[in-house]
Amino acid sequence: MTTPTVETTTSDHEDGPGGVERRRFLGYVLAGTTLAVAADLSLGTPKAMAAIPSAPQISDVYDLEDLQTDAALPTSALISITIRENGTAHFEFPRAEVGQGIITSTAMIIAEELDLPVRRVEVTLAPARPELLLNQLTGGSNTTFSTYTPVRVAAALARQQLLAAAAIELGTTADRLVTIAGVVRDPLTGQSRSYGDLAVSAASQVLKTVEVALRPEKDFKVIGKPHSRLDAHDAVTGAKRFTTDLKVPNALPTMVCRAPQHQGTPKRLLNRSQILRMPGVTHVAQVPTGIAVRARTFGQCIDAVRAMRVEWNAGPADGQSDATVLKALRAAELPLVVPSTPLTQTIDVDVAFAFRSSAALETYSAIADVRPDRAEIWAGLKVPILAQQNIAQMAGLPQDKVKVHVITSGGSFGHKLFSDHALEAATISKAMGVPVKLMWHRADEPRQGRLHPMATSRVRASILAGQVVSFEQRHTSVVTDFSHGLGEILTSTADELPTGLGGYGFSQSIFLLTQQLPYNFGVVTQLLNETDGAFKTGSMRNIYSPDVAVAAELAIDQIAKALKVDPVEFRTAHLKDPRVVKVLETVAKAGRWGRRLPKGVAQGVAVHKEYKGCTAVLVELDCRPTTVNRDLGPETVTGPRVTKAVIAVDPGLVINPRGLEAQMQGGFMDGLALTLTSSCHLRDGKFLEASWDNYFYTRQWNVPPQVEVHIVDSGVTTPGGAGEAAVGTSAAAVACAYARATGRIPEMFPINHGTISFKPKTFVPPIPPAPTNGLKTAR
Repeated sequence: MTTPTVETTTSDHEDGPGGVERRRFLGYVLAGTTLAVAADLSLGTPKAMAAIPSAPQISDVYDLEDLQTDAALPTSALISITIRENGTAHFEFPRAEVGQGIITSTAMIIAEELDLPVRRVEVTLAPARPELLLNQLTGGSNTTFSTYTPVRVAAALARQQLLAAAAIELGTTADRLVTIAGVVRDPLTGQSRSYGDLAVSAASQVLKTVEVALRPEKDFKVIGKPHSRLDAHDAVTGAKRFTTDLKVPNALPTMVCRAPQHQGTPKRLLNRSQILRMPGVTHVAQVPTGIAVRARTFGQCIDAVRAMRVEWNAGPADGQSDATVLKALRAAELPLVVPSTPLTQTIDVDVAFAFRSSAALETYSAIADVRPDRAEIWAGLKVPILAQQNIAQMAGLPQDKVKVHVITSGGSFGHKLFSDHALEAATISKAMGVPVKLMWHRADEPRQGRLHPMATSRVRASILAGQVVSFEQRHTSVVTDFSHGLGEILTSTADELPTGLGGYGFSQSIFLLTQQLPYNFGVVTQLLNETDGAFKTGSMRNIYSPDVAVAAELAIDQIAKALKVDPVEFRTAHLKDPRVVKVLETVAKAGRWGRRLPKGVAQGVAVHKEYKGCTAVLVELDCRPTTVNRDLGPETVTGPRVTKAVIAVDPGLVINPRGLEAQMQGGFMDGLALTLTSSCHLRDGKFLEASWDNYFYTRQWNVPPQVEVHIVDSGVTTPGGAGEAAVGTSAAAVACAYARATGRIPEMFPINHGTISFKPKTFVPPIPPAPTNGLKTAR
């Protein structure tokens, strides 16, 4: 992998809501024994502004980033930074670290304003804090965008208070003092005090409001410089602790025997006494999701699950298959309204997308200790307030009697926006009357876990006199579950109402707030319709955008072909935003767009604009028979290989270029899988895939040997969202390369979905035996 490059362009972009260099802020000095400070951004927030020459889409003016940030703003003063007597800074972050690197980037922001080494900033994850209301949801690539200014204000205020305390102790004025690496120093006398020395004297015994100025961007020493992740060493040495690593007294391993059909439910366990006599088994309980068993080891749980004889109720998708779901989607498609006429040329693209699993590397895991008067939960959660509320409701407890600890997760991809695992663990603990350490089996995830919905996406473009005069897109999807709301029970409940948020369903609102077609194509409409709520779905990484972008960018290639214009030249001529033009030009140049390639090998390019930033991706895809048909062993999918990927990203202000590069690489691997290999097959209400050996996420054999990441600096002074930025663009670029290499557009994505290259694992028992040869196969 190459080191990311940073390219600078000029921009007359005005500072947005976080354009902090031009503003001063209010903050609070909180009462306490050592210095604690918080930001107050609830007053004077500027309205969203836009100057768009053609008719804007909703997300051009107000997008999902704005919605989440505005929702969090009223409680921004309730997150605080504390200076400890040992000179370190501590910040309890009301977000979830799921591998995206926000602990490191947030520590960098604090270190910048505090003038403190990054290693002396400790960022931990806050437990569920219901007083934060809508300010404890991690999703929509929003974390840094929404917390950047509040965290900076709190850190700058801490430094200001430390300077004031040092001035008193040193008998001088604060404006004569400087801070260097956690020490306040008087340059004239040489006297100094460490932050630890000042932590107590800088503290206030009363709550008071003060004004604070932020460090000018030109003086940044930490922000914008590459920094390795603070948890990298622990991650690669196995010292990093996830939920299943925690030692909670008497919380024994627990697993669930699940139904063969998707969302099936148990009628009864036929051999309960036999299971209770099995080695290590301590408890068995029937819960809404299956039959739970608690034992001394997870291996004993697996043996017990496999031995269970259960009568099951059919799931809501009983009898359904890929074909029946697709037929229902076709019936629900909204019409394309612009007719074909003798004067216009019409370009139509119509593609479908299979179900896909959003399972992360870490399986669903949670620890629960539910008692008659209280409950305590440990889990990776992106909406801990809602988890707390739902568990309190299930257990019949007041919300303040449920304590929810947010644990670092091994991935999420939208999965942990739902508290399914935490609620299930709490339900089992309540039923058994003992603490439990729940772990889902790998086979459970694609069959009973959250899925990215099956969908169709149709595009019609009308061309008149060589110009695109209209561009219609109709996206039809199995219902996407947004019952996590904005992180608490009120907006969660709103998703279940017929009218939903603001007169639209939650799905409609999210679609409108995320989709931005960045081209001038006359009359542009992108509409969503959803149907069939029989499936357990979720907002998998980048939500609707990968599917929408694939269809749209394929159509754009077809328009360029019809007009006999080079695809890059065509895109460049029609893009609205100079920032998007720049990232496209960057990949075209770095990837040598248009270079001669062997027959069956082609380049593909795509752009995407979302989350206050933009990306472009260029790939080279080898579709030659010798590559597509190579032997990779039994039950292994084969197919084309991307041999080169060039990614350009402009996310606004970059906190950590090294972390951004990793996000782009990871997003590319997701997009690659969505287009080429990863999907779930539905047969008679059952999903065939079970575990990673037959759910074909990106493998080493189809990872491009050459990946370049170019970071484009357009002068924007606030960060945008980067966590999902590369997914849709990458999926679309690979799809465009496939169409150019083969001369056809697939009817269904991923392109291999029509072939089942594996023997499905059994549904009864629902999981395979525990491995017994680990020591022999470990290397």
